[in-house]
Amino acid sequence: VQLVESGGGAVQNGGSLRLSCAASGSTVTMAWFRRAPGKEREGVAAVVTLGGNTWYTDSVKGRFTISQDDAKNAVYLQMNSLKPEDTAVYYCAAGTSTGFPFRESAYPYWGQGTQVTVS
Repeated sequence: VQLVESGGGAVQNGGSLRLSCAASGSTVTMAWFRRAPGKEREGVAAVVTLGGNTWYTDSVKGRFTISQDDAKNAVYLQMNSLKPEDTAVYYCAAGTSTGFPFRESAYPYWGQGTQVTVS
């Protein structure tokens, strides 16, 4: 499965961005991770493609929304009320496990990453 991300960019504090990730095949779970400068990569949001269960890390709850388009094998991350601390490279990930939404080892497929900068 290949993943192609798009939608990153630069935005002002309080602004919005929408990230997209298109998968070349079907998956069970898709997620967004991010790596901020000087920090380890962390899970941001995840969705089970069958059933629609979602997970969010605490720092983005109420601001970010993950959604999916099953017909397109795509997942989206709508990011509102962005803060400077959201600045990071955002990665799309896909896997076949539903039990560990933010465990990196559960995701064998990764996108190339897209930069999000909030100033």
